Amino acid sequence: MGTYIHFEEEQKQRANSVDLEEFLRRQGETLLSSGREKRLKSDHSITVRGNEWFDHAAEEGGLAIDFVQKFYGLSFPDAVTMLLGGEQGEAYTKASAKEEVRKPFNLPPKNNEMRRVFAYLMKHRYIDRDVISFFAREKLIYESIEQSADKTKEYHNAIFIGYDEAGIPRHAHKKGIYTEGKGFKGNIDSSNPCYSFHYLGSSDRIYVFEAPVDMLSFITIHKNSDWKKHSYVALCGVSEQALFKMLEINSNITHTVLCLDYDPAGIEACEKIADLLIEKNIACSRLKSNNKDWNEDLKASQNMPSIPAEEHPQHILRDEMCDEILMLVKGLERRETNRSDGEKAIKEAQLQTGSQADAIKTASAIFLCLSLKEYRQLGNAIAAEDIVGKMKNEFRAYQNRSKWNPTISDIEKQLSVFKHHNGIVLESEKTAIVQYYEKTALELLKSAIRLELTQQKQVQTPMLKMA
Repeated sequence: MGTYIHFEEEQKQRANSVDLEEFLRRQGETLLSSGREKRLKSDHSITVRGNEWFDHAAEEGGLAIDFVQKFYGLSFPDAVTMLLGGEQGEAYTKASAKEEVRKPFNLPPKNNEMRRVFAYLMKHRYIDRDVISFFAREKLIYESIEQSADKTKEYHNAIFIGYDEAGIPRHAHKKGIYTEGKGFKGNIDSSNPCYSFHYLGSSDRIYVFEAPVDMLSFITIHKNSDWKKHSYVALCGVSEQALFKMLEINSNITHTVLCLDYDPAGIEACEKIADLLIEKNIACSRLKSNNKDWNEDLKASQNMPSIPAEEHPQHILRDEMCDEILMLVKGLERRETNRSDGEKAIKEAQLQTGSQADAIKTASAIFLCLSLKEYRQLGNAIAAEDIVGKMKNEFRAYQNRSKWNPTISDIEKQLSVFKHHNGIVLESEKTAIVQYYEKTALELLKSAIRLELTQQKQVQTPMLKMA
């Protein structure tokens, strides 16, 4: 049994008030500006501000302690100790108090011309002039003119507007048009995420993007395909709110095409949105860019350097591990397996220190073998390739963010429910057992992936600190 560590309430409050931006930078993490928040470069779905964090893909957040527990896979005592500086006494800065006053939504002042916006979107983003002109005439894009706080500098930005059903502006996305350094981008304060930048056509199809520039780039690529008949929405992030608002107010839309970025954050958002659409019986498909996003594809078409697509680390591990599990299933099919074999493999995974992932994959293969045996008894013979393929297709990276240990513990608890289900006769009961075995195998696969990622991070973090 582990040693109990007691923390005073004052220590817990102090740990929870640590400024996460400073904390993460000290851990070697790179943070990207995202409006008034900072976004993790290693996981674009997570933003931090002061001592608060939010995971936009999983739709959960909180304060410093539970962030360190979740992101670094630590127990509560270890997370508090890490935030309090540990034995070295390294103190982190306390986050400043959060502003409670919500600013009213106001569009930035409008310039009397759009010369700079046209130049930026055409020369640096390679978007077609006619496409830009169309959206400018629809009053969906304009050029802002703003002054610095000390009124010594003048700034121009591209503003992408989102209107509600009554034609009232409710959302605005600001994009810097200066080409030196990293350009600013972010949503105007108090923008309503349900009404981000969009265009409504007459067909039954809507195309979904992360950013307005991606949306305009896609239209440019397909400008000769009667694009105006379709609907388009830029989420200005990865939240699905704007898409579902479009579906709510436009009953003629029956098919959604997800065109989000081809990177880990975009992949997770696609998984999540697709699952939500399936629940609502709305047809959905995904259209992948060849590079990171559609503007990178547009750059590549002009023979310009472009950012390549990035596969999700969990998907890479999923494919590798499913291949290994398939080989294990084929080997295990040659001998008799039972539920106790799976339980034994799970216990071994918790006890071992060097080959836990192998034990977890073995346990996953055993439960798939048990599923195959039940299928045969039901008169539905399924090949090993089919059942492993089914597990691979049901895997969702956005649902796999917990620590690997609790998943194993949860499976052990669930196993006790089925210990007395021997000699099942009813077909419905057998079907339930099959589904349980398949779910257990999938949860074990997710555990093996999380364990591998945790071990990789433990190796990388000291190296980043040294660098």
